[in-house]
This record gives sequence, structure tokens and C-alpha cells, in this order.
Amino acid sequence: MSPHPPPHSSPNSDRPDRDAFEKQVRDKSQRRAQARREGDRSLWASLGLVGMVGWSVMVPLLLGIALGRWIDHRWPSPYSWTLMLLFVGVALGCWNAWYWIQKEQEP
Repeated sequence: MSPHPPPHSSPNSDRPDRDAFEKQVRDKSQRRAQARREGDRSLWASLGLVGMVGWSVMVPLLLGIALGRWIDHRWPSPYSWTLMLLFVGVALGCWNAWYWIQKEQEP
């Protein structure tokens, strides 16, 4: 075999394929290294995240209900502060849960 490529192929003709292959290998190696550093998420860690999300929704919701009932009893009005603050609590709780999930997913 001759050390030179055949005359019809240029030395750079396989370069894009080689670059793509090297990128795939590099990406896979980085993902594997990251998985080793982080390790598998245990059952307890997953349950802890579920509990954090649950509490982050329930606490603002219950505080909204409690504050709304207090306002309704203290200053009666035709509007239900309990219902309005319940929705505010749900919105704040969902935002809070989203925040914690995003923070948990950061590398």
C-alpha cells in the first residue's frame, strides 16, 4: 500500500466527517464526566425535590387563604378577599416551585 491517498481524493475530503466524529466523541465524553460528578439521583433526593415543590406551593396558598379570611372578617366587603388571595397564593406558589426546579437543574 502506498502512504499517499489516491489521486481522485483530496487530503481534506474526509475532514468534515472527522470533525463531526471528534465533536460527537468530545460531547459524549463530557456528558459521561458530568454524570460521574453528579452521580445518579437517589430516591430520597427525588422525594426531597417533590416535597420541596409541594411545600413551595402550599405555603403561599395557605398564607393567602389565612390573610384573606382575616381581611374578610375584619373588614366585610362585597368582594371575597379569601378567594382573591387564594389565587395570588397559587400564582406565587407556582412561581416559587418553578424557581426551585430551575435552580435544581442548574449544573
